[in-house]
Amino acid sequence: MRTHQKLCLSLLASTSTLLISSNLLAAPVVLELDYDIPVQQNQVAFVPFAGDSVLSPIILNDLSKTELKVTNKDLPQQPHSSSELSGTLPVWQSMGIPYLVVGSTRSNRGKVVTDYEVVDVKSGRVIEGKQTLTADNNKESLRYAGHVIADKVYELITGTPGDFSGRIAYIEEVGTGKDKVSRLKVMDADGENAKTITEVAGSIFSPSWSPDGNRIAYSVQRDKSYPVIYVQNVSGGGASALTPFKGSNLSPSFSPDGSKILFSSSFEGSADIYEMNASGGKPRRITNWPSSEVQPSYAPDGKSFVFVSDRAGFNKPQIYRYEFGSGRTTKVSNSSYATSPQFSSDGSQIAFLSGRSAAIMNSSGAVTTNLGNTGIDEAPSFSPNGKRVVYASTQGGKGILTIKSLNGGESFGKSGQGTIRSPVWSSSPK
Repeated sequence: MRTHQKLCLSLLASTSTLLISSNLLAAPVVLELDYDIPVQQNQVAFVPFAGDSVLSPIILNDLSKTELKVTNKDLPQQPHSSSELSGTLPVWQSMGIPYLVVGSTRSNRGKVVTDYEVVDVKSGRVIEGKQTLTADNNKESLRYAGHVIADKVYELITGTPGDFSGRIAYIEEVGTGKDKVSRLKVMDADGENAKTITEVAGSIFSPSWSPDGNRIAYSVQRDKSYPVIYVQNVSGGGASALTPFKGSNLSPSFSPDGSKILFSSSFEGSADIYEMNASGGKPRRITNWPSSEVQPSYAPDGKSFVFVSDRAGFNKPQIYRYEFGSGRTTKVSNSSYATSPQFSSDGSQIAFLSGRSAAIMNSSGAVTTNLGNTGIDEAPSFSPNGKRVVYASTQGGKGILTIKSLNGGESFGKSGQGTIRSPVWSSSPK
């Protein structure tokens, strides 16, 4: 990895001659120019926390997937707090690793309390002081705590919140025709801890997270019936039907405040975009073109949404943006076949499908990243901080979830049974 450092260049000039010599120098003009200088590959030294065997492996694994190069090997000491570094800081500085993470766990009234620090090795300063996190003493809570700590360590070093405590929902299909069984599953952002939220005989489509990461909306199509949108709490409980309408009800999208849902439906004729309360009620039709309008997705500020329409011609779907305030619709995409738009959390990027290839464009429609042919007609989904995406593909007849870094971190895949579809990344649960 390269780190950003300042180089000072002195431009020396003489008022009387172009020849530079020791006795003909004017006062030097100093310019600060930014250069990338190769430095120690590892950017973070991680000392496993004292008294802990659960959190440290999770934190180390999470951070190792980012552009930060993390190591716990060949460290000169095993300190567990910054106070243990007094007198030995030069040893750490000589390694050339800019950051050091130390910490310890302790029990307190049946809870597990973790104290940890991120040390700027060059200055010896603890960035934003000691951090403390308290978790229940069970596997689920401790696993989540590890992801939360990794998020905070990443943020203290980079200034950007991490994306490890969000979860990924996806659909796993086995069998075909009347024998098809679909499962809506949720896993941690490291690809572990997968759980089935619901299972149906039939198909599940287009899961969508609520902004607080606690609910999922999705469509279910059973044999000889229309797709119906359901909303379900991830932590348990039954699913409630949101759209008992006679038509294809698909592609739910929660508003940024979680109070409303956009979806497409054909219950009044051709497919149009509707908006309704997330708790149910009467839907409001937003688009009313003779063409088909599908796959709506709210912008993060809630003032507009993107959707797909074939108004340009048969088999020529394009991505459009609708503005709530003015009712104005504008075309966003520039490729010949564009579907499945999903915003990044800051609204600056849109993941979509360009033909059969997963891609990313900026909000003006210019393609910035091509992720390649996924083999499935679905777009990638951004992680909460926009630094990674997750998408589904098929390799060797097996469904694969790929989590890909967009800024130099490690990419990795997770295989499942049958076909995997529609992975979508949540924000951290509130």
